[in-house]
Amino acid sequence: MDNIMTFINEVGFPIVVSLYLLYRIETKLEAVIQSIQSLPDRLKSNE
Repeated sequence: MDNIMTFINEVGFPIVVSLYLLYRIETKLEAVIQSIQSLPDRLKSNE
């Protein structure tokens, strides 16, 4: 039982940090996607 608790403690923290970083990257990626999608309209309006 102690081995399982040690494994969870060692592996659990990196998983939580990874999920948090993935969430932050996802929100920034959404902003990049929206910017790229609006780019053709902006280029047409500048012509």
